Amino acid sequence: MKILGICGSTRKEEQSGVHTLVRTVLEASGCEYELVSLRGKKIGGCIACLGCVKDNVCVLDDDLRALRPKIAEANAYVIGAPNFYSTLNSVTHAFLERWYQFRHREGDALWGKLGVAVGVGGSSGQFPAAEIDKFYLYNFIETVATVTGQGAAACYSCGYGDTCKVGVPYMLYGEGAKITEEMIPNVAKQPDALDTSRRAGAELGRRLREDHDRAEVTRRMQAKMMARFKEST
Repeated sequence: MKILGICGSTRKEEQSGVHTLVRTVLEASGCEYELVSLRGKKIGGCIACLGCVKDNVCVLDDDLRALRPKIAEANAYVIGAPNFYSTLNSVTHAFLERWYQFRHREGDALWGKLGVAVGVGGSSGQFPAAEIDKFYLYNFIETVATVTGQGAAACYSCGYGDTCKVGVPYMLYGEGAKITEEMIPNVAKQPDALDTSRRAGAELGRRLREDHDRAEVTRRMQAKMMARFKEST
C-alpha cells in the first residue's frame, strides 16, 4: 500500500507547518509513502476544455502531467494546504481542480480510496482542511481524519507586524503587542496538532492494511454526495 503526500505550501520545508504535519501523518502510517511539494511547480487550474473526456487524461502541459501517474497509482492521500483568505491557496486548489480529468464516463481511478486532510492557518487550519475534504468527497474518497494547526502568518515576518492594525498579531494580541520568537506559532511546538497527526497516520495505515474495501467506501461516498446534492436543491 502506497500513500501519496502532497504539501501545498509554497514555503520552504523548514518553514512550512503544512509540510511538518503532512510528513508526521505519513511517517505514522507505517506504509510506503512519497511526499511531493507543490512549491515551485507550475500547475494551472482546470479550464473546462473537456479535452480529458475521451480518456480521462488532462491535455494541459504543465507540472501536473508528471504527477498524474502518482495520483492514479496511490492507495491513499495525505494532502495539506495553508489558509489563504479562509480557503485553499491557489496552487493546491488548481492541483485538486485538475482531478476533474479522472471522473468522466464513470472513471473510477480514485473511487473508494482514503485520505487525510491537513490545514494550517495563521489563526486556524480548518478552512483549507474542509476544502480538501470536499474535493475528496467529489472523487468518492473517504476522509479518514482531519488535521489542523496554527502556523506563522506572513505578518510575523513582513516587517510591519508590530504596527499594522489589520495584521494577525494585532488581531490576536491587540494594540501595542510586540512580536517575539515565543509568540510566533509553530506546529512543531503544538503537541495537540502533532498528536492528532500521528493518530491520523496510524488510523490511515490501519485502514489500508486491515479492512480497506474500495467498493464499500465508494458506495458510502456516493450516498453522501447524493445526500448533499439533495440538501442543496
